[in-house]
Amino acid sequence: MYKGSCLCGSIQFELHGGITDPIYCHCSLCRKASGSAFATNGYVNKSDLKLNDAKGTLTYYESSEGKRKYFCSLCGVPIYSSNSAKPDKLRIRLGVIDSDIVERPISHNFITSKGNWEELDIDLPRYERHEPSRK
Repeated sequence: MYKGSCLCGSIQFELHGGITDPIYCHCSLCRKASGSAFATNGYVNKSDLKLNDAKGTLTYYESSEGKRKYFCSLCGVPIYSSNSAKPDKLRIRLGVIDSDIVERPISHNFITSKGNWEELDIDLPRYERHEPSRK
């Protein structure tokens, strides 16, 4: 079982099942929705996701017919997306999962749409906290 939440904590959830086909998505829609170079998404069974949204903050944006992107209306964190063509599946954002994740991404997708500043698998310094130049 996985546990997760949005940034402000008004949406919390449990995932009683695995995550299939996790990927790094570099498409322009995922970049805009995440505000970052890519989004890390994986499929889950809709019946496995148990949401606790006591404040009623979960809302959605319909990006195209039958495709909805669900997020917290308070803090703006994207939670999952749905597609009417696959009604039993949800595409969850792995960044909202608080538990350690067993599954690993299987691919980088839409790399022709990746940000021009992004380098895949580049050898960069790694820090446990902020970079030393940050004051």
